[in-house]
Amino acid sequence: MTSLEQPARPGRQAHTDIRPDGWIDRFAPASVRPYLKLARLDRPIGTWLLLFPCWWSQALATQGWPDPWMMALFGIGAVVMRGAGCTVNDILDRDIDGMVERTRSRPIPSGQVSVKQALAFLVFQLLVGLLVLVQFNGFTILLGAASLALVFTYPTMKRITWWPQAFLGLTFNWGALVGWSAVTGGLDLPALVLYAAGIVWTLGYDTIYAHQDKEDDARIGVKSTALRLGEASKIWIYGFYTLTYGGLLAAGLLAGLGFWFQMLMTAALIQLAWQVGTWRPDDPADCLVKFKSNRWFGWLVLGAIVAGHVL
Repeated sequence: MTSLEQPARPGRQAHTDIRPDGWIDRFAPASVRPYLKLARLDRPIGTWLLLFPCWWSQALATQGWPDPWMMALFGIGAVVMRGAGCTVNDILDRDIDGMVERTRSRPIPSGQVSVKQALAFLVFQLLVGLLVLVQFNGFTILLGAASLALVFTYPTMKRITWWPQAFLGLTFNWGALVGWSAVTGGLDLPALVLYAAGIVWTLGYDTIYAHQDKEDDARIGVKSTALRLGEASKIWIYGFYTLTYGGLLAAGLLAGLGFWFQMLMTAALIQLAWQVGTWRPDDPADCLVKFKSNRWFGWLVLGAIVAGHVL
């Protein structure tokens, strides 16, 4: 029996966030379904988590309402670059994914897409991302291109360090720098503080996410903060989220935001506290729910930043 044929462990219901009856299977042509799933278009939470730092930073740098066209460009860029990152990850992790309960049905380990086909799809996504990037100023183009170094190296970190979530934070929050530079043409302290806050935010939510796979990861030798922190994860995540809130607050104050920003950030803090306070680390389904709830945290922070400028 190969790793791709291993059944779910006895007595445990298979856990996956891949829905066989989702919109891709119901509406997309059969020939493109595996590619849409490879890009995770049926699971948009990763796109939101990549997009929000871009929008936060753009809004932070803008006096008044953020430019909707720029927001749309960031939205398109987040979709294709998140898809590209997932494609790179799945190519490099194809053998590991076949041994993990949650990921063995992904397009590459399940044989729906070959490595050559995945590489061709990756090139297509990167070309679309380039078309989006060249709509911005020269400094932003260079800054955006530099993120590729992180996109291509992050998937290897789970083999090297117990802290791959930190490298995901560096990658997923690069938009905090790009959003600011797209508006201003450069980088300033508020963007750097926002970037740091985003990194510890990712450390929190992706540690929650990693607890879904901790048994399989321990069995096959993959490293994660879920395994490194173990039963102390909840305490650590409280710390990560406290630093997240403090960093976001500092970034807003450095950018000149005042009363309404601070007031509305209280709702974002409550959302983070709810995540950790009600989180059940040994329940994979609850881990996924809490992880996905960070979409609402992203909207709360964006609303607080915009309100700080326009009210």
